[in-house]
Amino acid sequence: MADYALTLTAISGHRLGPVSLALLPGEIAGLVGPAGAGKTRLLRVAAGTMKPKTGEVRAWGMRVTDPAARRLIGYAGDNPVFPRALTVHEVLTYYARLHCAVSRERSPRGLVREALEIAGLAAAAELPVDALGRADLHRLNFAQAALGGRRVLLLDETFSGLDAFARRDLRGRIARLAAEGVAVVITARDPAALERLAARVLVLRDGRVVRAGPLATLLGERILEVILDAPPAEPPPGFRVTAAGLEAPLAGRTVEAALALCRAHRLPVRASRVRVKTLEEIVLETHDAH
Repeated sequence: MADYALTLTAISGHRLGPVSLALLPGEIAGLVGPAGAGKTRLLRVAAGTMKPKTGEVRAWGMRVTDPAARRLIGYAGDNPVFPRALTVHEVLTYYARLHCAVSRERSPRGLVREALEIAGLAAAAELPVDALGRADLHRLNFAQAALGGRRVLLLDETFSGLDAFARRDLRGRIARLAAEGVAVVITARDPAALERLAARVLVLRDGRVVRAGPLATLLGERILEVILDAPPAEPPPGFRVTAAGLEAPLAGRTVEAALALCRAHRLPVRASRVRVKTLEEIVLETHDAH
């Protein structure tokens, strides 16, 4: 078990579980699902700030209740709130002093300098929190979570409300930490935000994992889109009606076989194309199936 950076074993609680997860060093796992699916509750249990009804959380083989394990975990909540009059540097100095009060291996100044660099906040170090835009506020939240060389990061809705450029910047910074062996669990209501980051995805609904797997496998599912001149009275087996015509997953069959089925039903096929599923589609399908 010590080979894993983070393990959640049969976690359950109020509107949660059972959920199990084992995360390797350097691995990035995404938790996706609609609001109320249980993503935040699960992160809080993993961070040790919420006690589960049953199950166990370990960080690098140690129970999360162990102070040594807690020092390895950084948590960034989904609604960052910092004293508005303090500067970015002052906020991070506060967290650095708390860290150094327990571990005197490094100075607060060095930890703050490193956190500013990790989050890309050096230029905003002297700005008050009240003057920060949304992107820099997310970076500050990320910086306090990563401060002190944390080896497990739990990031709740870190990309929420950010534009494409800010998302790309933060995504790159998270990926660099993962390349150094930091394990990351990150939640997102918008699944597209994780498509270029998470190696593995867990889809949550009503506190339970309803689908999970490597992102490459999930996104490798192919869909045949068929454009029709007129809408069908009834779709062939395995197809569903869309605004342009029909579509169907190609699991276990060829494009030719699927199109032959359309012809057998005398459908006026004008064109067709094959695409891969998006993570958003997978989440929506999982939700609709339940």
